[in-house]
Amino acid sequence: MKRILSVLIVAIISIFGVFQVQNVNAQAGAKFTVKLTKCVDGDTAYFTKVGKTRFLYVDTPESTNRIEPYGKEASTYTCNVLKHAKSIQLQYDGPKKDKYGRTLAWVWVNGSLFQKTLINKGYVKQFYDYGTYSYESELRSLQAKAQRNKVGLWSRKTTTSSSSKKPVTTKTSTSIKTQVFANCTDLRKVYPHGVPKGHPAYQAKMDRDHDNWACEK
Repeated sequence: MKRILSVLIVAIISIFGVFQVQNVNAQAGAKFTVKLTKCVDGDTAYFTKVGKTRFLYVDTPESTNRIEPYGKEASTYTCNVLKHAKSIQLQYDGPKKDKYGRTLAWVWVNGSLFQKTLINKGYVKQFYDYGTYSYESELRSLQAKAQRNKVGLWSRKTTTSSSSKKPVTTKTSTSIKTQVFANCTDLRKVYPHGVPKGHPAYQAKMDRDHDNWACEK
């Protein structure tokens, strides 16, 4: 009987130890190399190996579904840097996916943490915090510095993405015929990589993550 109790106690301690390890704050993992396949906006892009990736911790102004001040500038800057990067590496830090199925990772461009670069440029409006991250305190310090120096969106200057007072209307050509597909499976048979907003085959209901690109893989 005593031997059985001893075994049970050891088992309980072991199980408790496992739960304790799982609850420790996140530690950044090893970096791995990827290539850009598509840039979406200031804080989102598609990479080989992982697909759609949300840059960990930082949130840049919107430039897709709605336009916020400095949204276009942040998007243009990010896409330009990624397209001309000599090397891109990702690094996990805690959960690898968010609730939308997007990869969450630190982005390293040419050996430098790109989230730092975005903050230094004044393109990060806020942080989204799902836990305690490895570079959190350093990024918050850089954000405070950018705010003090009135860099980027903190300068309160009118930008190209916020200066228009009147809505811009565009004419749609009547010669373009709408292509209707029953679902993404059918659409990908014709367009393997999906279609952008404005394409004859684009349907909002197939753009579930609202990034203006329907049925992407």
